[in-house]
Amino acid sequence: MTGAEEHTDRDMADGLDRLWTPHRMTYISGEDRPEGGYERPSGCPFCLAPARPPEESLVVARGGHVFVVLNLYPYNPGHLLVCPYRHVADYTDLDGPETAELASFTQAAMRVIRKVSSAHGFNLGMNQGGVAGAGIAAHLHQHVVPRWGGDANFMPVIGRTKVLPQLLGDTRDLLARAWPS
Repeated sequence: MTGAEEHTDRDMADGLDRLWTPHRMTYISGEDRPEGGYERPSGCPFCLAPARPPEESLVVARGGHVFVVLNLYPYNPGHLLVCPYRHVADYTDLDGPETAELASFTQAAMRVIRKVSSAHGFNLGMNQGGVAGAGIAAHLHQHVVPRWGGDANFMPVIGRTKVLPQLLGDTRDLLARAWPS
């Protein structure tokens, strides 16, 4: 709606326009959770992703111990997750080679994102456990979130909406092509 359009009784009383993102309800409501939950590898999207085709799984790169996948519900375009193939919940459960490759792939993710989208900075982190904010606490994953000056504009702050300028599949293709072989 523009300011010139007339509001009806069905419109919100606050007079604000709405940018609808109904695809997010699946995540918010938990509708896409497997029946047994994420705790078992048979229901864990991080365990299932490497066996799926790249276009479906959004896997960007693969190593011997870890892989990189695009976040299905990104904070920013290019938000990647570095995941061990092994279904472990805690960072202290990783062995030496897994830890080293997770660190190496996190560095590579930063380089690739800088190369393809000129990120100004990054948020890196792991949420260990549900109380710490982990949506899938049973399978460790390192977040690599690109940041740009001004990316925290009015839309998420006031409008509680994130605007993503690129389809996930297109972002995956761009990052995968730039990933070092």
